[in-house]
Amino acid sequence: MKLTILGGGGFRVPLVYGALLEDRAEGRVTRVVLHDLDATRLNAVTRVLAEQAAGVPDAPEVSATTDLDEALRGADFVFSAIRVGGLEGRANDERVALAQGVLGQETVGAGGIAYGLRTVPVAVDIARRVARLAPDAWVINFTNPAGLVTEAMSRHLAGRVIGICDSPVGLGRRIARVLGANPREAWIDYVGLNHLGWVRGLRVAGRDELPRLLADPGMLGSFEEGKLFGPDWLQSLGAVPNEYLHYYYFNREAVRAYQEAQQTRGAFLRDQQARFYEQMRDPSAAALLAWDRTRAEREATYMAENRETAGAGERDADDLSGGYEKVALALMRAIARDERTTLILNVRNEHTLSVLDNDAVIEVPCLVDANGAHPVAVDPLPDHATGLVCSVKAVEREVLAAAESGSRATAVKAFALHPLVDSVNVARRLVDGYTQVHPGLAYLA
Repeated sequence: MKLTILGGGGFRVPLVYGALLEDRAEGRVTRVVLHDLDATRLNAVTRVLAEQAAGVPDAPEVSATTDLDEALRGADFVFSAIRVGGLEGRANDERVALAQGVLGQETVGAGGIAYGLRTVPVAVDIARRVARLAPDAWVINFTNPAGLVTEAMSRHLAGRVIGICDSPVGLGRRIARVLGANPREAWIDYVGLNHLGWVRGLRVAGRDELPRLLADPGMLGSFEEGKLFGPDWLQSLGAVPNEYLHYYYFNREAVRAYQEAQQTRGAFLRDQQARFYEQMRDPSAAALLAWDRTRAEREATYMAENRETAGAGERDADDLSGGYEKVALALMRAIARDERTTLILNVRNEHTLSVLDNDAVIEVPCLVDANGAHPVAVDPLPDHATGLVCSVKAVEREVLAAAESGSRATAVKAFALHPLVDSVNVARRLVDGYTQVHPGLAYLA
């Protein structure tokens, strides 16, 4: 089975390959093709993968190419993890937004809109190529903003593109761990959009254990989200939000923390990864060791500004292992082998949330089999969550419309309608600022 990884020179690719090396079952991935526009980065990651595979019998064969069509032909699965504009683009997203006093995070608020505007045209081109060159392939999208990009691609691939994210998985794992439950045996009632969802229940053997957690401030304050949001706020919500909702519930504090930080997250990762790729220019460098050290530092500093604002302290060691690669592998297994499983995924709404149309991509538990991912029926969201979901989905639709039409006015509308952008004039200045620093937004007129 052939897996093509788009963004194959990306820093997190070894996580995916590491998961593939552990898969010994029949029907596993036997060939991995890395695609990237940067041959130097491709070479660096290929070296890391070669060291990972050393001594592993029948390790999946790895090849690399800068030719997208070549990479796609004959693929059974396509894993999309591209970053249009690179980490320099992410750093600019943050800088331009913060200069206007609004959030520049890569998936939330102004930064997410800017990232979406330059990513959607590229993702749509990829979707069209997949439909033409590998019509039977399944696309697993991790490219951010994951829900928005998945929806853009689904207009050309329908249900054959599925978005993944490790945030809901990590959240459910942490809640189960605090409650003394096995995460594999727990049903997580999670509903929302990507980076905008809530755990409303965690059922073990048919019993919802979340009320027990919400009733105990000590337990609530013992894990990442409890430290981040505070037990009182979680009790008020009657649910546990995805960590990215901290940007909404504590927006002023988050913006101030990012403005006061010595370096934004994007700038930190840009410089950190540049050092790694520079090390890889030395053919004698230990590639896997250098990558592993860089990854550990990356994970330990994740959402550091938010945790500092909340006084949440350092991340727990158990939360530093990522997880999206495990979701991707579980999804591929379920489809390729018809091994039915349940995963929280980004898929078309169908009739799941009545407040959204059927084509809207949402993030919910899904039953997965050889025919793809099927959203499970869920209870309606409370009014406060419904309002936020509808508002952000409306913004995503404006981003898609702007990317399709090239309309600058529609791009301004997308920024202005976002709940974290508080002024039409700010929205206009954001579009001006982003078009000045991003060549990929030259299509807006």
